[in-house]
Amino acid sequence: MAGILYLCATPIGNLEDVTLRVLRILKEVDVIAAEDTRQTIKLLNHFEIKTPLVSYHEHNKIEKTPVLVDRMLGGENIALVTDAGTPAISDPGEDLVRACHEAGVEVTSLPGASAVITALTLSGMKARRFTFEGFLPVDKKERKPVLERLSESVCTTVFYEAPHRLRKTLQLFLDTVGEERGIAVCKELTKKHEKVLHFTMAEAVRYFEETEPKGEFVLVIEGVDEKEQELEKQRQWMEMPLEEHMERYLNQGMSKKEAMKQVAKDRGMQKREVYNALL
Repeated sequence: MAGILYLCATPIGNLEDVTLRVLRILKEVDVIAAEDTRQTIKLLNHFEIKTPLVSYHEHNKIEKTPVLVDRMLGGENIALVTDAGTPAISDPGEDLVRACHEAGVEVTSLPGASAVITALTLSGMKARRFTFEGFLPVDKKERKPVLERLSESVCTTVFYEAPHRLRKTLQLFLDTVGEERGIAVCKELTKKHEKVLHFTMAEAVRYFEETEPKGEFVLVIEGVDEKEQELEKQRQWMEMPLEEHMERYLNQGMSKKEAMKQVAKDRGMQKREVYNALL
């Protein structure tokens, strides 16, 4: 019988947030695969857990993934933990999970702390739909589509950020979405000095120009107002001559009737108004 991969959520700050089920599994498995064994050993020592540790992180996942899968195929049970929070979110755990599914190894997740959900619920932003982007890419080409999505998204967007990059990231956001977009800056979640600071984007940039960023940050950014976005699109269409607007859809293969209907929708007009204007 093959073993099981357990995805064990660990505290993001307060050690009391670990679940009883996670503690039991960490004691029962054959080995714990940890993103940073130095961090995980602190948790294990606190709860007097003696299970062996192996490292599994971004820089060794290519060689370690098949080794861990082979161990589970041989019958061993393995617990996967990240530095803090839920594994496979913004860490290499997703590669191990994928490899297990491909090899037919059972995977189960033990829910618990997650910085994304904790920050989102604390922010007061709309949470029915949201986008999680992880860390903003350092590479300019990779970063561009992320910022483009942010500028147009009507959903709340969540980012992680390290303190030494926070000022630069906030300035990029300001340049992308403008001064008035709302942002909740969440820091030191579940810890003694937990804070949730609400700003406009311009206020956030000014605040951290004067205040040294310390701790780990989760940034929750409000989406574009859908009604305002629709009005802006209408304004842009209205700047285009009506004949050119029609021609654009006709060139896409639409019939005159279909094109007129779409033009009316784009401009917030009645189809009869478009017809009369063209005449």
